[in-house]
Amino acid sequence: MFDAKKETERIIEFIRDYYSKHNLKGAVLGISGGKDSGVVAGLMCEALGPENVVGVTLPCHSKAADRNDALLVAEKFGFEMLNIDLTSVYDAFKGEVGKLGDFSDEELKNSDINIKPRLRMASVYYLAALLSATRGGTYIVPGTSNACELYVGYFTKGGDSVYDIAPIYSLTVEEVIKVGEVIGVPEKVLYRTPDDGISGLSDEDKLGVKYTDIAKVIKGEEIDSVEKEKIEKLHNSAAHKFNIPVYKHE
Repeated sequence: MFDAKKETERIIEFIRDYYSKHNLKGAVLGISGGKDSGVVAGLMCEALGPENVVGVTLPCHSKAADRNDALLVAEKFGFEMLNIDLTSVYDAFKGEVGKLGDFSDEELKNSDINIKPRLRMASVYYLAALLSATRGGTYIVPGTSNACELYVGYFTKGGDSVYDIAPIYSLTVEEVIKVGEVIGVPEKVLYRTPDDGISGLSDEDKLGVKYTDIAKVIKGEEIDSVEKEKIEKLHNSAAHKFNIPVYKHE
């Protein structure tokens, strides 16, 4: 049985131990307005104090509601919130790509979706380096991916797969919500239907499977064989995201 209170305490201690061991100061993380970043932000504030946590919204042709929900998280936990609008950066990049050829929307679809988290990753790390240089200590970037997303490869290589510490790495979606309840993440954020803020689809619609079923596969529980096959296919197709082949000379 998952004990959310004890698990929350363990995660907070895990964060504090890592920061103490490596003499770190603070954290910079993107706040999307969704539960995962909300929970991680709350955990970092509990572990380090809100004065050492900086959130950043990174809109890129995004919905205004996402930033509003992100601000609810900042207000709840009391950390500083910055904003860097990447829309013009994205548009400029797309303009350069347009010079390479006349590509259809369908041909560009996957590239367009994945460039956004990569721009966001670069921005968060830029800010972490900047704050490290100006605030008298090292700031690092927490990851906000949960176990269900990771199992099926629902992340972008070189984007949200890049981070320095992963507080909810082993938690399923349901477990993330339970931890969020313990630390008091705003309900509007915690129970919001998860989506990537990019494709216009919910996570489950985009994946074609339910997070509850992914959690069951991770835990070795029985589920419908058709659904299990879909999940394992996603997992196997994403293997290249986890294992980078490295040639070693003799």
